[in-house]
Amino acid sequence: MSTETNHFPVAVVGLGLMGCSITTCLLMAGHPVVAVAPIPEDLEHAERRIRAHLRKSQQEGLVMQDPEFFLERLVITGDYEQLKNSRLVIECTIENLEIKKTVYGKIEAVIAADALMASNTSAIPISILQQLTQRPERFFGLHWAEPSHTTRFLEVICGDRSNEALGEQLYALAHQWGKEPTLVRKDIRGFITNRLMYAMYREAFHLVENGYATVEDVDRACRNNPGYWMTLAGVFRWMDLTGVPAYLTVLKDLWPTLSNATEPPKLITDIVAAGGRGVANGKGFYEYTPEEARLWEETFSAFSFEIRDLALKYPADVVKRRLAEKEGFVNETV
Repeated sequence: MSTETNHFPVAVVGLGLMGCSITTCLLMAGHPVVAVAPIPEDLEHAERRIRAHLRKSQQEGLVMQDPEFFLERLVITGDYEQLKNSRLVIECTIENLEIKKTVYGKIEAVIAADALMASNTSAIPISILQQLTQRPERFFGLHWAEPSHTTRFLEVICGDRSNEALGEQLYALAHQWGKEPTLVRKDIRGFITNRLMYAMYREAFHLVENGYATVEDVDRACRNNPGYWMTLAGVFRWMDLTGVPAYLTVLKDLWPTLSNATEPPKLITDIVAAGGRGVANGKGFYEYTPEEARLWEETFSAFSFEIRDLALKYPADVVKRRLAEKEGFVNETV
């Protein structure tokens, strides 16, 4: 696999919210990109969204060039034939097996036999999706976080029939996308981050529905405890930093009391049944006026750039770098 992104054409199929930010990330990394919109309406807004992402990224110093510099390497189309030269195609359609199967058939009808395929699914195991393809060994999960062009997060997931060596190549390539990726070598529903997060979501619903705290209380606790340290350390590093034995003492008594519910909580079921979609329509766990919803979206966008700047000061190998700098200083003074 070429390590030069400008010589490695890639494609994104599906140009919703995440498809557009993934496309932006790949353009910023230097790839020529073909972006296919299976839904005709997406053709109307895709370029506008991508251009806005690029303009904001320039303003924030992530890239130096104008949006037009990147857009020259972008083809937005509804024609799957445009995928024929792509070395990697990332599917970003809705979580529906029949739709994905149809899309995979259209992709594989035109791409080369040795081109890679991936899905941005967050819910369906890769081992299930690759059964829908002609060449499952080249199929992987690429699980992104929104906004994809600013976050460091990416999971590269191998299915049961994936060629792990190809997965390692994708993992290496992902570093050029500005990521600190995780290679999930053994497929499991929800992968890593969603399993961790949904365990927390389940306990949050349990606390609210059983009257221990309000939605606001739970959010406040999350922001001011795990939200305070998670950009620096993961759960295991945090336990190392704060004393491992204490956690063993607490979990012996706490774990038996945690929620083990297997049905969706009534709180979220009722919101969705009533048509609530969060800030998208002003109705979720909180109520939003149109102006509040707009300002929350703007605030989230601004925060994503600011937290990125802070997080980049503390990469995963920050201590190794500091040790190397210290060793280099000692060698210079000897």
